[in-house]
Amino acid sequence: MRLIHTTLFLAGALALTACNQGAEPDAAPAEPAADAPAAAAPAADPAAPPAMAMAAPVAVAQLEPTKDSTVKGSISFTVVDGQLRASGDISGLQPDSEHGFHIHEKGDCSAPDGTSAGGHFNPGSSEHGSIDATAHHGGDMPNIKADAQGNAHIDGPVASNVNAGKGDAFDIIGRGLIVHADPDDYKTQPTGNAGARLACAVINKAP
Repeated sequence: MRLIHTTLFLAGALALTACNQGAEPDAAPAEPAADAPAAAAPAADPAAPPAMAMAAPVAVAQLEPTKDSTVKGSISFTVVDGQLRASGDISGLQPDSEHGFHIHEKGDCSAPDGTSAGGHFNPGSSEHGSIDATAHHGGDMPNIKADAQGNAHIDGPVASNVNAGKGDAFDIIGRGLIVHADPDDYKTQPTGNAGARLACAVINKAP
């Protein structure tokens, strides 16, 4: 009787072993289908800085109105591709008007009419003219144009022979900035016949 029980026990154990050896191993995690859509990219953070930052200002000027004028604005000077550019906004102009816009020789806006800023900044002793002309003052810049609300956005070049911060005779820092009442004709010497001065600023080194 004991022999029968032992034989049955061994037979059962062998059967269990055979079943376990024949069992399939745990399946590996399924690979994603080749045509499954990729996970959506995270949304861009609107507060993130742009990929390319704008050039930092090297000089700034805060235009204030002269007597009986309402013209004012804020101008920054930056270096783009090795050349100075002026950019900013001016308000208080006559609607749809055009005005001369120059760097002047003195950073002095004490006179009520702005004449304390002196004449055009002209370190190269050149004739006055358009910035595109061969001869022009270091302080010559393109005219500014106001929209129907009397506002003007500035984004234009400064003469190529001037700089900001070198401390030499061609440095615009410490000079004056003037908005004139009339457009510059780019030919009348030495002012371009741009008329009275509506706003004046001292050009300062950017903080």
